[in-house]
Amino acid sequence: MTTQHPEGSQQPAVSLRPALRSLPPYKPGKSAAGSDVLQYKLSSNENPYPPLPSVLDAVNQMSPEMNLYPDMTCRAVTEAVAARWDVAPSSVSFGSGSVEVASQIIRAVCDEGDEVVFAWRSFEAYPILAGLAGATAVKVPLTEDERHDLPAMAAAITERTKVVLVCTPNNPTGTSVTADELHAFMAQVPSNVLVVVDEAYVHFNVAPDAARGIDFFHEYPNVVVLHTFSKAYGLAGLRIGYAIAPEYISAALRAVAIPFGVTNLAQQAALASLAAETEIEERITALIEQRDHVHQQLLAQGWELPESQANFVWLRTGAQTVQAEETLSRHGVIARAFPDEGIRVSIGSPAANQAFLVAAQDALETLRAASSSRIGG
Repeated sequence: MTTQHPEGSQQPAVSLRPALRSLPPYKPGKSAAGSDVLQYKLSSNENPYPPLPSVLDAVNQMSPEMNLYPDMTCRAVTEAVAARWDVAPSSVSFGSGSVEVASQIIRAVCDEGDEVVFAWRSFEAYPILAGLAGATAVKVPLTEDERHDLPAMAAAITERTKVVLVCTPNNPTGTSVTADELHAFMAQVPSNVLVVVDEAYVHFNVAPDAARGIDFFHEYPNVVVLHTFSKAYGLAGLRIGYAIAPEYISAALRAVAIPFGVTNLAQQAALASLAAETEIEERITALIEQRDHVHQQLLAQGWELPESQANFVWLRTGAQTVQAEETLSRHGVIARAFPDEGIRVSIGSPAANQAFLVAAQDALETLRAASSSRIGG
């Protein structure tokens, strides 16, 4: 391929990185489209509650300064997060959402040809982040009950492995890793391999035996914990997340971070959210109650699904995924479908959840009828 230059000479086109040809595209949750049916967007794991008044007030007070660059050090929110988790401020670093911080980690640690190990299916950005860094994504299948297969992940570690990503609760299946499982896993991981405990949904995890990333950070020198303000705190539109990491790792993350990547609006909203955690906790409790209600109703309908510790549920629909998604869509329920695998449905308002349950009953009956028809044929 050639490009015509003003002088009329033929010059080679700019070469793009070969890795781009093999990267899977990131697919955001579908948005509601024009329809006569009332639609509920349950495809992006967004918090259905509007901003708290105190958080909105903090953002409004900061908005007249949007002509100025933000505090690149995120000093105030760094100190607040450090106090919240009883860690040194030098162990906290920020980015525009936890996915950006995960990208910082892989870019800081991995060279071309290094390996990043993670469960699959898990967060769909993982293979993209690995590929953009020139690393090889090593996908380890989930167990039959939709959980991390940590022994298999340990066995997948080689001399080229630099990072292991443990998403708990796992996106999109909602299952969590237990503390005993993660301790057994850490005993098998070489000390020069960084284990990233991605806890984007940790606030919804009420399993008594669940691994808590901060405990592992305090115990193991090669653990990093990722958190975000997008989910439980409802700041998805402002993009702010952070890592708690050994100090030398945090320094490296700040070195590779996009300068001024976290806006002052996001920083102020995060500070206000931390100050309003009692109100936030009330909302989290309500969402957990709704999640458990949806789970029980789905079981009563006849669905088989794992117990979720996140703010969504997972339907393993396999080859019938597209058909199930179409049925949900006819009822106005916009969910996140992974073709040939399953459908993730976020927990929304009570009205949205009820609409989903009605749609799920119809989808199950449709899938059963389709299966019977194929068997009969």
